Amino acid sequence: MLMSEVQTSIHIDGDIVQYMRKVQAFPMLSQEDEIKLAKNWYDNHDMKAAHKLITSHLRFVVKIAMTFKNYGLSLMEMIMEGNIGLIHAVKKFNPNLGFRFSTYAIWWVKASIKEYVLKSWSFIKIGTTQAQRKLFFSLRKTKRRILGCTENGTLSKEKVKLIADECSVSEQNVIEMNDRLMYRDKSLNSLTGDSSNRELQDIIASNQPNQETVCVQKEEQQLRSNILNAALSTLNERARDILTSRHLNGKNETLETLSKRYNVSKERIRQIEEQAIAKIKKFVRLKQESF
Repeated sequence: MLMSEVQTSIHIDGDIVQYMRKVQAFPMLSQEDEIKLAKNWYDNHDMKAAHKLITSHLRFVVKIAMTFKNYGLSLMEMIMEGNIGLIHAVKKFNPNLGFRFSTYAIWWVKASIKEYVLKSWSFIKIGTTQAQRKLFFSLRKTKRRILGCTENGTLSKEKVKLIADECSVSEQNVIEMNDRLMYRDKSLNSLTGDSSNRELQDIIASNQPNQETVCVQKEEQQLRSNILNAALSTLNERARDILTSRHLNGKNETLETLSKRYNVSKERIRQIEEQAIAKIKKFVRLKQESF
């Protein structure tokens, strides 16, 4: 309900400049007004009070979202996620504890944006523990502070050890997280970046045969099937049944079974089978020579 109220007050689109103009139009609150609105919402669930408390802090969310801009994600998307965190903060805020709302809300806003960044960075779940999540967001700053750079290449053993000691995590965690930051997952619908305006999926080689190959294979299979059927039609009914029962119906019936069916010896069934195969081979050879 609160989120829909905010969206009604400020139309959300991809233009960050236009969005900033709109949020700056909402007046900032004095400490006294903030406490009054917070208590009115906390005690009476006054929607107007909550709405004013939220809209007056929208620029606050933008400021926090800007600190995550280097992760290459949509700034507007991160702002919207931060707004969701802001709304949760309003719902949970207790003004009777004596804290400023912004001091309380910053943790909700950051948590919401961080969750979005983690989910958007990779289809593989990362940052499953608190230490790993902290490392994901602090690794760049740590590299800059103790190494004097944010190099994206593979770290040496000495540098890995320095960072691991600084962040109180294992060296393996540092290596794995550095790799995740180096190679972010990309959508197959991402553009290649050249003048062709193609998507990545258009230039990735496929292991599947192309349509021309599939079509040729289907035509050859159909041709072989037609020739086989034509060859079988040259056999008498008994020879055709024996050959089909022995090799073509998937059952591979035994000579003994067929000898009982036709009341002849197994040797006679074998002879009929061999004669049928020879006749089929001759027919197929003649057909191939005629192509």
